[in-house]
Amino acid sequence: MKKIGIIGGGAMGSGIAQVFAQAGHPVVLYDTNQDALDRSKQNLAKTFEKLVAKEKYTAEKAQEIQDAIEYASNLEAFASIDLMIEAIIENLDIKKSVFKQVGEIVSENCILASNTSSLSIASIASACTNPERVIGIHFFNPAPLMALVEIIPAVQTREGLAEEIKALIQSVGKLPVITKDTPGFIVNRVARPFYSESIRILEEGVADAETIDFAMTSLGGFRMGPFELMDFIGHDVNYRVTESVFESFFYDPRFKPSFSQKRLFEAGYYGRKSGRGFYNYAEGVEKKAPNQDQALLEKIYKRVLVMLINEAADALFLNIANREDLDTAMTKGVNYPKGLLKWADEYGIENVQNDLDELYNHYHEDRYRLSPIIRNMVKENKTFY
Repeated sequence: MKKIGIIGGGAMGSGIAQVFAQAGHPVVLYDTNQDALDRSKQNLAKTFEKLVAKEKYTAEKAQEIQDAIEYASNLEAFASIDLMIEAIIENLDIKKSVFKQVGEIVSENCILASNTSSLSIASIASACTNPERVIGIHFFNPAPLMALVEIIPAVQTREGLAEEIKALIQSVGKLPVITKDTPGFIVNRVARPFYSESIRILEEGVADAETIDFAMTSLGGFRMGPFELMDFIGHDVNYRVTESVFESFFYDPRFKPSFSQKRLFEAGYYGRKSGRGFYNYAEGVEKKAPNQDQALLEKIYKRVLVMLINEAADALFLNIANREDLDTAMTKGVNYPKGLLKWADEYGIENVQNDLDELYNHYHEDRYRLSPIIRNMVKENKTFY
């Protein structure tokens, strides 16, 4: 068994610690804040009380798992670890500083990984003396429940390390996918149109948030509509990711943030956590009934869907990940009802091309440009599967 060192006693770091401890690995959870470590330990105890009550674990096994986690406020506790996973604030300078510091404490064989959701692994690795041992291992929140883990080798990462980490992640019961070190990796890149195109439809006055959400849940089969989901995630998180991806893609119009969401972010209307976002969560306030005109709902659903398909197709075209990993990432990382490339085959590749060409011809905006892979597939009468 590998000894795992985790930096960050917040929800994500604690969740990752639980995943490895449950799989039988000894874990060291480090945080500079003793209160955060205490909270993590208490929350884990409560989690296992519930799991024992549900007969998922015996009391003895639950205690054994909890005992496998050492809580440390001194980095020297990492001297004997085999793998470090950093799960702290999404700030590149802070992460680089941490990696440099840890690299001087751990053995030269220790793998150094970041749980970042969108920052450059190559940039993080550049802070290390041995950058070839640095890799991205991106868990999704909550880590104990979400199956998907994105594995991101940097340009410096030694050959074969991604496959070694993939095997480790599979051994702890998760579904790993390998993705290139590009902004947003798979999920945070491909999912952008679900939010951005829905907001665009709202801003144009085509439909209100309730109707757009209803279109995507009733016709698309999504568990939550885009506005419900953004309010659930929080605009402090979702807007920042959108802004980061846009900036990292050299301001490609496809990833352009919206003023509507920016104003919510600036106002502190973060969604459910603050009581107000696109929806008002104050007691007694009810959502408006959606417009159930089928032609309108179909128009909304198709417009968002083809934008999502185009983004997934472009990720395949640019070799960000393989076909299977792209579809797995979206079904297991954000619970989409189908993989987008399989969905494209079902919807019809030519229909995707026609719908996107129609949008581009109407708007003449680069956000609606069709991925070359789709046009090539139509010419050659091919499908993704």
